[in-house]
Amino acid sequence: MSGAGAADTTLTPEDYRGFKLAIVAASWHTQVMDGLLDGARRAAADAGVEPTIVRVPGTFELPVAATRLAEKYDAIVALGVVIRGGTPHFDYVCQGATSGLTDVSVLTGRPVGFGVLTCDNEQQALDRAGLPGSSEDKGYEATAAALQTAATLKNLP
Repeated sequence: MSGAGAADTTLTPEDYRGFKLAIVAASWHTQVMDGLLDGARRAAADAGVEPTIVRVPGTFELPVAATRLAEKYDAIVALGVVIRGGTPHFDYVCQGATSGLTDVSVLTGRPVGFGVLTCDNEQQALDRAGLPGSSEDKGYEATAAALQTAATLKNLP
């Protein structure tokens, strides 16, 4: 079950003073993406951080934008949604985005909050989008994870 055992997402502005955050968001599935982006903005506000927001056409384009943003930001949040259809396209986009965003994080040393929903149907995406009536807020969670990881990395010896 998604959400079970979730990490603490409490954000305190004192912990993130001076942090630079970029949010890169896909444009497909407007209602879901609006919810994810609103959640990410709320998390940034809770942390006292003013994010830079960049939009790209789709989820597949997230890694290239995140790579460029990693040059200037302490943390990046990638938001997207891919809903399974009747072709293998779903698998290719999900794998490409996941591998690409993992590479960005590992190769640049910048945390990337993974806010990419990979769902079997639209209702699953709506349930996770942080909209009124949603059971989860993955935009908020991905942003909290990226910021918390950036703070941890900053304090490593």
